Amino acid sequence: MDFPISPLRFIIVGQLRKTFIALPNEEFVENQPGGNAIYAAVGAAVWEKDIGIVARVSQDFPEEWLQTLKRWNFDIRGIQRLNEIIDHREFFAYQNPAFEESENPEVYLTNLNRPYPRELIGYKANPGLLDSRTKPGAFTVRSHDIPSEYLDALAVHICSIDYLSHILLPTTFRQGQINTISLDASAGYMDPAFEDDLPLLVNGLTVFHTSEKKISRLFSGKTGNLWDMAEWIGSMGCELVVIRRGVQGQYLYESSSHKKWIIPAYPSNVRCPVGAGDAFCGGFLVGYYTTYDPIQAALQGSISASFVVEGTAPFYALEALPGLARARLEVLRERVRQV
Repeated sequence: MDFPISPLRFIIVGQLRKTFIALPNEEFVENQPGGNAIYAAVGAAVWEKDIGIVARVSQDFPEEWLQTLKRWNFDIRGIQRLNEIIDHREFFAYQNPAFEESENPEVYLTNLNRPYPRELIGYKANPGLLDSRTKPGAFTVRSHDIPSEYLDALAVHICSIDYLSHILLPTTFRQGQINTISLDASAGYMDPAFEDDLPLLVNGLTVFHTSEKKISRLFSGKTGNLWDMAEWIGSMGCELVVIRRGVQGQYLYESSSHKKWIIPAYPSNVRCPVGAGDAFCGGFLVGYYTTYDPIQAALQGSISASFVVEGTAPFYALEALPGLARARLEVLRERVRQV
């Protein structure tokens, strides 16, 4: 399939992964395409097309997975194959939809009475170290990774990657005249050690996304009030702050007006929570750019997430019946609450 010459509307920057998931119903999802870039792109594609993906992959990343993205009409010119080796594997285990664990796959697979997959041999979970301020990692996206055509897009979402990606990329996109930029905070810098660095990351963003777990770690020992945390982040110069709270929905804070809203999660039949937060961010990006209404954006993000959690594969959300997304959105709109 040849892509049109006309500019893409939305860009997603993030990671592509090989995903393994142990679910609470004893189901095991083995070695399927994943990563926050895919889920955020899918979340955006629930509402709009013309979406490009920027990511770095090693030579052994399955080509058929990239072609699958292309068949779903994602522009993959921003996916760079590297000569270096990257461990793309990630493992998630759920005792229930609200409790995620990413270590010791042997324990979970033994409990499921499943043989240990050959593809997971040698797997080690992310040790949870702080990001480096100077040394790029395997997934760090550089400015030269971004095709020049992508700089003509309308809006961009930068998924959780690392500090260096997040400090450099917004400037790159602004030079391309992209002014709607959202960013999902990375766990590697949501720590008191990076408190003085955050203004550089946040200033000028349209939306700063984070999870309750990440932002609570940043404010550990200072406050437990999520609204105070959101207001502090907003004071650094971003328009909107979103705190995702899983099945409890999202907190939405508008910096200019100091308005606060609670956006509930759509009551889906949750089968697999992986990718829900990223899908929310993708849906939010499209909603905000097309309406400039933060509530509408949050609703669209919630509906994108609602489709993702109902399946186990990332593209499940794109198979929803036409009109179902809008129907869900109107149901959820009535449950929004201003604080």
